[in-house]
Amino acid sequence: MKIKCLLNYGFTLLTVFCATTFLQAQCETWVDQPNQEDAENAHSIYRQALKSEDWPLALEYWEQAYTMAPAADGKRDYHYTDGMKIYLNKFANETDAAKKEEYKAKIDELYNAVKACYDAKSITLKCGDSDECYQKRIGYIEGRYASDMFYKLNMPYTTNLAMIDASFAKSGNDTEYIVFDPLARMVVYQFQNGKMDKQTALDYYKQMEEVAEFNFVNNEDLGEYYQQAWQAAKSQYRAIEKEIFDCEYFKPLLQEEYQDDPNNPDVIKSVLVRLKRRGCAEDDPFVMEIDKEWKKYAAEANAKAKAEFEANNPGSVAKKLYDEGDFEGAVAKYQEAINAESDPNKKANYLNGLASIKFRKLSQYGEARRLAKQAAELKPNWGRPYMLIGDMYAKSARNCGDAWNQRLAIIAAMDKYNYAKSIDASVAEEANKRVARYRTSLPPKDEGFMRGVKAGDAVKVGCWIGETVKIKFSN
Repeated sequence: MKIKCLLNYGFTLLTVFCATTFLQAQCETWVDQPNQEDAENAHSIYRQALKSEDWPLALEYWEQAYTMAPAADGKRDYHYTDGMKIYLNKFANETDAAKKEEYKAKIDELYNAVKACYDAKSITLKCGDSDECYQKRIGYIEGRYASDMFYKLNMPYTTNLAMIDASFAKSGNDTEYIVFDPLARMVVYQFQNGKMDKQTALDYYKQMEEVAEFNFVNNEDLGEYYQQAWQAAKSQYRAIEKEIFDCEYFKPLLQEEYQDDPNNPDVIKSVLVRLKRRGCAEDDPFVMEIDKEWKKYAAEANAKAKAEFEANNPGSVAKKLYDEGDFEGAVAKYQEAINAESDPNKKANYLNGLASIKFRKLSQYGEARRLAKQAAELKPNWGRPYMLIGDMYAKSARNCGDAWNQRLAIIAAMDKYNYAKSIDASVAEEANKRVARYRTSLPPKDEGFMRGVKAGDAVKVGCWIGETVKIKFSN
C-alpha cells in the first residue's frame, strides 16, 4: 500500500506526519473497516491453502488479505510472516536470477514491515505492552529470518551474522535454538578464512552456551531441543577448538565453578579433566591444586571400588593372587568363589583352577585329582581337567616305585590325554604332543614277557595313582 505525501521542506511537522501516516497504513487492521469481511475471508482461504501447500492459491488470497489489512486483526503477525514463507517458496522454485532477487527483496520488505509494526506496538501481544515483550518478539522473528537467510536465501554471512546478533540482543535467553547450527557453521567458516578473530568466535560460543544451559534448566518444553542444538553447534566448533580454546580463557570460569562447590568430587574431577583438555600445563598452580584434591578422592574411591570388586569377584582375585605368587591366598579365594558360585560352568572353571594350584604349586596330588574330577562332572565334554590329571600322573611317575610301575604311571597319563581329546577337540593338538612325548617311556615288550604280561592286559598302577590300565608296549 502506497501513501502519497506532499513534502514541504519548510515544515518538519508535515514530514513527521507523513511518516506516521505511512506506518499506520503499513500496520492497518481489518477491525471496523468496510472490507473486514472480505479481508477475513481472504485470510481464512490463504491460511488453509498454506496448510495444504497449495502455494498458488495461498499467494492469490494472501495478496488480498495483506493489501486490505497488513496487520490482520491487530493481534497476530501472520500476514507478514506467512508472506515471507510464501515468497521463500517462490524463491526456492525460481530459476531466473532477477526474479530470485525480487523475491528476496520482498521477503526483506515484509520483515522490515513487521519489525516496524512491533517497534510501534501496533500489534497486540499476549505478554503485554512492555518494551521487553515487543523486543523479544522482534528477536524471535529475526532468529527465524536468520535461519532462512542461511538455509534458503544464501545471504552473505556478514548480513546473516548481523541478524543473529540482533536476535540475541533482543531475545536474550529466549533466542531460539534454531540459530545455533547456522551460527556455528558461519563462525567456523569465517574464522578459518581469516574473517573473524578468536575473541569473537569465543564470544559466540559462550553466548550459545549460556542460552542452551538456561533453557535446559528452565524450559520444560524445549530444554532438550536446546541441548541437542547446542551439542550439534559444539561439534562444529571442534574444527577450530585447538585454535580458540585455551587454558587462559577457561581457567577463570573453572576456578569459579570449583570455588562454588570445592568439596564435591564430581566437580573436582570435571574441572580437572577440562583444565587438561584445554591445554593447561601440569605445573600450573591451579591444575596442581585440583590434581592433589582429586587424587585424594580417587584413592578413596579406588579403595572402595576394589573392596567391592573383590567381594563380588573372588575368582578374579584368586587369579590375581596366583599371578603374584600368593598360592595359599589364591586357594582361599578359589574356595570362596566355588562356595558362592551357582553357575556350573563357572564353578567348574574355579575347581579346575584350584586343582592346578594344588598340583603344580602345593604338590597335593590326591586333592588336586579330586577337584579336577569334580570340575569334569560339572562341565561335560571338557577335556581340560583330564589333561591336568594326565600331567599329575606323568609328573609323579618317577615316584611310583620301580621302573615297571613308573612306566605304568606313564600309561595312566597317556590314557587321560587320549580321553581328553576324545571328548574335547580343543585340547587334541596339546594331547597329541604329550602322548608323542611319553611314547618312548612305555614299558618294553620283553619286560612284560618276563612278568607274564601281554599287550591289552589290565594291570593296576601302584602308588597314589591306583588306577587300572591296559598294557601298551614301546615296541
